[in-house]
Amino acid sequence: MVAANNSQKMTIMLVDDREENLLVLEEMLANDQRTFIKATSGNEALRHALKNDRIGLVMLDVQMPEMDGFEVARILKSNPKTKDISIIFVTAINKEEQYILKGFGEGAVDYLQKPLDVNVTKAKVNVFEQLYHYQQELKQTALQLEKINKQLEKFVYIVAHDLKSPLVGMIAALSLLEMKNEVDVVPRDEIQEYVGHSKSAAFHLSEMINSLLEFSRQNVAQQTVEEVDVHELVDQIAMMLFPPRHISIEINGRLPVLKTKKIKLHQIFQNLLSNAIKYNDKAEGHIEVGGTDRGASVEFYVKDNGPGIPEDEHEAIFKLFRTTANVSQTESSTGLGLFILKMLVEEQGGKIWVESEMGKGTTFYFEWMK
Repeated sequence: MVAANNSQKMTIMLVDDREENLLVLEEMLANDQRTFIKATSGNEALRHALKNDRIGLVMLDVQMPEMDGFEVARILKSNPKTKDISIIFVTAINKEEQYILKGFGEGAVDYLQKPLDVNVTKAKVNVFEQLYHYQQELKQTALQLEKINKQLEKFVYIVAHDLKSPLVGMIAALSLLEMKNEVDVVPRDEIQEYVGHSKSAAFHLSEMINSLLEFSRQNVAQQTVEEVDVHELVDQIAMMLFPPRHISIEINGRLPVLKTKKIKLHQIFQNLLSNAIKYNDKAEGHIEVGGTDRGASVEFYVKDNGPGIPEDEHEAIFKLFRTTANVSQTESSTGLGLFILKMLVEEQGGKIWVESEMGKGTTFYFEWMK
């Protein structure tokens, strides 16, 4: 029997041109886990099948006027919307093998002879009911896999972005060192500074890759919740991004220590800081990071003195493939970044929003649950 905990009842369509046969069949098969649709002609059966996507089984009389059961089955199986419905032919005639084979050829999955044996009929319907629920579970699993694949695509984008940022900084530092060395002799302390930054970024990249490998081995429920010193995390990210000399990054006060999934919080801060650096248009750029304890959560912010974002774009920038008017034709921006950050924040129960004044700067706020 089908388990009682199936949340979705199976609908059985009974098709026979005689009302009394429909009533007997419904009474024979009735239980709490089933609903029934009755049709007295082939045309009526086809209309029901096209309108109702929960029909899992059709008990189809073969001998009907105008359109017989074979033709009904042929039409059902030729339509993408109804082709997966199981069909059991019910007939009082033609026990010959050629008619049984014809029924299977038209798409039937079983064949019952009238007068129906009650126990055999119930047993066969029970089997198809179980198959129906297994199919529904498979469909749900397929939908979940599709959802997971989409999340994975977004995650891969973030990972690529996060790994690229320190690499770009390292290349820039080494290129600058090479260029300066060609022009004049570079002071030893400046060499040590460039090499030190590059070495720190390389170590940080190595740690990120190790974290990603660990992350890839676990599902969402198993991902490690660890003690994270957010102050130290932001400090490392700021150094790893190699901000130009005219841009300073300051942490306001002492950021807390949280028990959380480090890689997700890292992604939020790195993307917000990276954007604040990338789009700053001032001769002296200032970026400030801070946080306020809100009890169950911490409200973090990343503030800059850049060009600002128009008020009518404050909500739109968090939508898929949307960029601000500040992104020039030559700058590379897919419009995915803030949309994905919004998903990461909301995934763990928080929210993200922006406040901005044109020409004076922008502040991104986000809640991170403790």
